[in-house]
Amino acid sequence: MSYSYCAYGLGIHSSSSIAGLKSLPSQSQKCDVSFEDGPQPDWVQKIRVLPGYVLSHKSESPGAADPSFILTQHGQGQGFGLAYSDGTQFVVDNAAKHVWGTYQPPLTADDMASYFLGPVAGFLLRRRHITCLHASGVEYCGRAVCFCGEAGSGKSTTAAALALRGLPVLAEDIVALTEAGGTFQAVPGYPRVCLWPESVRMLLGSEEALPQWTPVWEKRYLPLDGQRAAFAQGKLPLGVVYLVAPRSTEASAPRIEPLSSREALLELVQNTYMNWVLDREQRAIEFDTLCRLVRQVSVRRIVPHTQPEKIASLCDLIVQDAQAILSCPDDSPVPPPR
Repeated sequence: MSYSYCAYGLGIHSSSSIAGLKSLPSQSQKCDVSFEDGPQPDWVQKIRVLPGYVLSHKSESPGAADPSFILTQHGQGQGFGLAYSDGTQFVVDNAAKHVWGTYQPPLTADDMASYFLGPVAGFLLRRRHITCLHASGVEYCGRAVCFCGEAGSGKSTTAAALALRGLPVLAEDIVALTEAGGTFQAVPGYPRVCLWPESVRMLLGSEEALPQWTPVWEKRYLPLDGQRAAFAQGKLPLGVVYLVAPRSTEASAPRIEPLSSREALLELVQNTYMNWVLDREQRAIEFDTLCRLVRQVSVRRIVPHTQPEKIASLCDLIVQDAQAILSCPDDSPVPPPR
């Protein structure tokens, strides 16, 4: 049996189901990426016997929940290996069209899916020369409103809080961008928002209010199935990007600050997804892309407060600010908390 999906604008055909994605009729879905698991297919074996050298090694930080990660190039770029210290491994071909994955108990196929929809999908997009913001995004007034920042800055929590007010979520952690006719558009990711238990408790009063992604991972997820929160249904013009600053104890927080084009560019360059896999030429191309972005799209800074209960005030600020920037109609609703 095979499955067909769409994520980040890519048509995905898979030999097994992928948790977090909604299956589509196979005849209606193009195939940009083929995903396989189980025994190694011939193309994987041919790649893995080639000499390999490490492109990147990200060590596990003390106290961090994420495992260490090694990216290996095989041969002259005929393929790449993505290996995690928990035993999960992926192989990607040179064209980023074929992916094979495996995992080890006690992990499950759902754990493997969380990697596939996150860093592996990010790697595929970067290999396809697609600019990706390290961001979460929601839809407001027909535009994409994105929250860009480092891991742990609160991007997903902010998107989830706005989703609970009725704003459809576009993506979490990776916002893929396309550019056509002088306009940037943001592409939907997948219909879940992944949250740490403390964020779930802050937003909904109890960690148990949302399901765990997998039995062996403490993270939970907000389904974007139209029940409690919704998923954006298509590409959206990029309306505004908020760069998420470190949380502050100042009385003025939460607040939104203007940025010059130069400031916005310097921060965006540091907050594109997996930019460390880019070579010098790709970095130069991405820099030019971001230069065009900051000339066309409003980029501002949000400074959250350290107190969790201030998330409601932050959401109020974001909606009101975005409403003004996007020139929304006067009768556009400013959604209250649900």
